[in-house]
Amino acid sequence: MSSVTTLDEGVVAAYLQANVPGFKGPLSASKFPGGQSNPTFRIDADSGTYVLRRQPPGKLLKSAHAVDREYRVLAALRDTDVPVAEVYHLCEDPAVIGSMFYLMEYCDGNVYWNPALGEIDGPNTRGAMYDQMARTLASIHSVDLEAAGLADYGRPGNYFERQVGRWSRQYRASELQKIDAMDRLIRYLEANIPADDGQVTLVHGDFRLDNVMYAQDNRRLIAVLDWELSTIGHPCADLAYQCMGMRLPASEQQQMAPGGLGGLDLQSLGLPSEQDYIASYCQYRGIDRIDNWDFFLAFSFFRLAAIAQGVAKRASQGNASNASAGEVGDMVAPLAEMGLEIIA
Repeated sequence: MSSVTTLDEGVVAAYLQANVPGFKGPLSASKFPGGQSNPTFRIDADSGTYVLRRQPPGKLLKSAHAVDREYRVLAALRDTDVPVAEVYHLCEDPAVIGSMFYLMEYCDGNVYWNPALGEIDGPNTRGAMYDQMARTLASIHSVDLEAAGLADYGRPGNYFERQVGRWSRQYRASELQKIDAMDRLIRYLEANIPADDGQVTLVHGDFRLDNVMYAQDNRRLIAVLDWELSTIGHPCADLAYQCMGMRLPASEQQQMAPGGLGGLDLQSLGLPSEQDYIASYCQYRGIDRIDNWDFFLAFSFFRLAAIAQGVAKRASQGNASNASAGEVGDMVAPLAEMGLEIIA
């Protein structure tokens, strides 16, 4: 029987062999460590190595864990400048393993959880890796939506108004206790949404270091991972979300909670400051500046807090993907307070 941490290997092998050209079992499945949302498994079969990504079992919040959207955007980006894994099959029948899932290419590379890149020797290499992230993010925001078949992937316009509403609703649906800082931050965001400036692009929704993969020599970014939250929206949502990591405190437990670069000597590490990273991104996109930056950052802290609350809610119901999910709920209030500090 399949669960949040295991797969029924016989059932999966039979299904994939019948539905994926070239696939041949038997197979063994092992869950990747980390990740709080959609359980992801390495599949080793006679025909090769793959990755299977599924919705968690159990009752889910509406619009959450949209692996079918992940599959669609990955397929659409195959022939663009955005590096992604190739996808092979989407199973929309929950009767097979208990929830929807898809199969994709296994990319053999490096994923790093520590934003300071302490495992990497040499500040120049670290700086180059961050520069590749800025370039890749600009590539995502430069995708021709019509040509990629993604023009209807989300609603254009009024992105932040819709996002504040969406995440407020999801936060309320996941709320386990009243958190004053979240209530205050929601009120601020609702009252200070910037006028729509007309920017409409593909947005990743969770662009950060541990959602990109580098080649084994770390010289090239070979894949952007975890497209669950992608949509059509405002590019500054992605940029602010990643730059939020510049302000989060550094953490030694990267797989249990998102750690940042706060308090570290970025220059000695070879890492860009927030301002330098923004400048590189703007250069790659061919734009001059970013307006309304404080709002975008505050929104990013709010959104991450709302996501953390959802993880805590699933943990309370016993269907979270990661064993440490319950601890993520402790992040909600501090994240909201950091958002309030930006706009104080």
